[in-house]
Amino acid sequence: MKKRKIKKKVYFVLLVIFTSILIFALFKIFGWFSDGKKINEINDEFKDIDIEERQAINGENVNPPADKTNDYWDYIKMDILSVDFKELLAKNKDTVGWIKVNGTNINYPFVQTTDNEYYLTHAYDKSYNSAGWIFADYRNDMVNFGKHTILYGHGRLDTTMFGSLKNILKSDWYDNKDNYIVKLSTPSENTLWQVFSVYSIEAESYYLTTNFNSDIEYNNFLQTLKKRSKVSFTAEVNSKDKILTLSTCQNDYGYRVVMHAKLIKREVRE
Repeated sequence: MKKRKIKKKVYFVLLVIFTSILIFALFKIFGWFSDGKKINEINDEFKDIDIEERQAINGENVNPPADKTNDYWDYIKMDILSVDFKELLAKNKDTVGWIKVNGTNINYPFVQTTDNEYYLTHAYDKSYNSAGWIFADYRNDMVNFGKHTILYGHGRLDTTMFGSLKNILKSDWYDNKDNYIVKLSTPSENTLWQVFSVYSIEAESYYLTTNFNSDIEYNNFLQTLKKRSKVSFTAEVNSKDKILTLSTCQNDYGYRVVMHAKLIKREVRE
């Protein structure tokens, strides 16, 4: 009898534990879908924003290579992205730009605040949301691009935010050279960035470095990023280049998916 009572207690405790785990899991799943729905609703609000892709009017080629057969000369001919920020800034004064990455679903405004934490858990409208939003590193100058500009976003399974950035590690993406371009529009200028490196890596701070003591240190940094690439891009980089990094989580084990691109064309806005 005593053993039976002990067994019943054990079964009861296990039942309570498993039930609690199930309830918690269902709660998390409901929250995940609810947050995703909210993100899609916010995205629907952008449909009326004035966005166009066109040839640069007064475009400037940035750090052009001497070799006229280099792919650079083809990519600078691509249409530039231009966005009207009046309505976006009225919605959220933290808005600093819009990004579009060919071959992915990434086509969003992005924000910047005084830290790299707030927009991990807040949507574009500043409501609490586990999906967060795409944001620029707080150390970056989004008016005058420095040597290294960094954008972050969650790698959502529904491919919102930077969820589709994982495409860059698949042959469907890197076999199409038209995908090797990133388009940014900010209130001050419109720009094109040519991809030179894509890879996955364990979480680290090295590739997120923004300050460099010398051109030699910066050039060594660039060559390290290029050597890491899963794909052999023709784009070369040197200390005269300004680069853009996109970073997101690849999985729950701390790995990141990373893209690096260099500035090749800019159009100053009036």
